[in-house]
Amino acid sequence: MADALAMIEVDSVATGLLALDALTKRAVVTILEANLVEPGRFLILFAGGVAEVDESFRAGLERCAEGTVDQMLLPFAHPALLAALEGLEDHDGDLDTLGVIEGTHVAGTLEACDRSLKDAQVRLAGLRVAGGLAGRAYYVVHGPQHDVEAALDVGRQILVDRGSLHRVECIPRPHKDMLGWLLRPAPFAPGNTPNWRR
Repeated sequence: MADALAMIEVDSVATGLLALDALTKRAVVTILEANLVEPGRFLILFAGGVAEVDESFRAGLERCAEGTVDQMLLPFAHPALLAALEGLEDHDGDLDTLGVIEGTHVAGTLEACDRSLKDAQVRLAGLRVAGGLAGRAYYVVHGPQHDVEAALDVGRQILVDRGSLHRVECIPRPHKDMLGWLLRPAPFAPGNTPNWRR
């Protein structure tokens, strides 16, 4: 079972592949994603045991030191964050309030998400790290309004400190279909339009 999560983002596909080779040779980790993200950067996201992820993280950074755009190491990532990165969404029951945090870089957004979940009594509805976001990422939490506001405050501060805050919004009493829109898999993909009824 994975406890740690790490990410390295570089400014070159070639350098990203070099780092990917180095970090997978150093220790046994699970590669969650290794791919091109906009605008022309390469992102490597991986998980595993704390010691293994730390070793791989250091090995990857050694190989791409000059090309590193952003990085993140979470030795004890929140379980809901790891589950969401594998595609699990948690939005059963009535939704009191939604909170949406959008960052300009993936690493900072994932770190903000982790802290929001650890520091406030909210549930992670889902997150998106995908094409069509111009290199940005966002996550959606839900719960009572005061808890969601607390989660937004801590997430906002993480992104401000990293210089990668894009937008934070709180949506009280959301429409019952709102999460279907917030967590769409891809823009305008066939079959991904929720049924919005009044």
